[in-house]
Amino acid sequence: MPNVFPALTGEQLKKLQALDTCSVSNAIEQFDVRLRNEGFLHDVGCLFANLPPMLGYAVPAVIRSSMPPMAGRCYYNRIDWWRYVLTIPEPRVLVLQDIDHEPGLGAFVGAIHAHIARALGCVGCVTNGAVRDLPAVEATGFHLFARQTSVSHAYAHIVKFGESVEIGGLAINPGDLLHGDRHGVQNIPLHIAAAIPKTVASMLAVEKRLIDFCASPEFTIETLAARLKREPLLPRAIARTTGFE
Repeated sequence: MPNVFPALTGEQLKKLQALDTCSVSNAIEQFDVRLRNEGFLHDVGCLFANLPPMLGYAVPAVIRSSMPPMAGRCYYNRIDWWRYVLTIPEPRVLVLQDIDHEPGLGAFVGAIHAHIARALGCVGCVTNGAVRDLPAVEATGFHLFARQTSVSHAYAHIVKFGESVEIGGLAINPGDLLHGDRHGVQNIPLHIAAAIPKTVASMLAVEKRLIDFCASPEFTIETLAARLKREPLLPRAIARTTGFE
């Protein structure tokens, strides 16, 4: 069955990309569309914390680096892979599951791969393996989320692509909307994605009132308890204001 991708507008994507992952995670919780211990990666870290948040549609592949490819092709000489990348809407995020017994021996993505990916509308890469050439890649603005780094690409090559993968405990399908920053990477459910910015704005307004109250001379444990009872920090009413509940 062919993938059916969402029709998020450029403006909707821009608003989502401007948000930090923690605020987006809080907003997603309001819709009760998944368990709170699901939907995000663990054991995969952000290597470029100073870059703005990453947002893009997943382009998944399975890789190895501990042994040569069966077909003998160089790690970057996979035109079929690059053509597949273009079948996913922009912006795109490469998602590479390293299936070696010990993932991360060699790095599939470095400076050359990042430049090619950028030219093809990719904004970042997420992998449970290794990456390299960090200064050169960071200078391009291309995000890297990985478990580790490696000095060599070793025998890094693609085993297959276009199917679901699993990284950091998260199953990722072609076209999933991924959002990441210094806190990590999460999947934004497509059917609520357009409502996330409005929900975040409502929640931040509630948080600001509480933060201002904590800094005021009126703050006591008793007044805090009364305020939280009157205005919960994460009110369920927020989701209803978006029209999605």
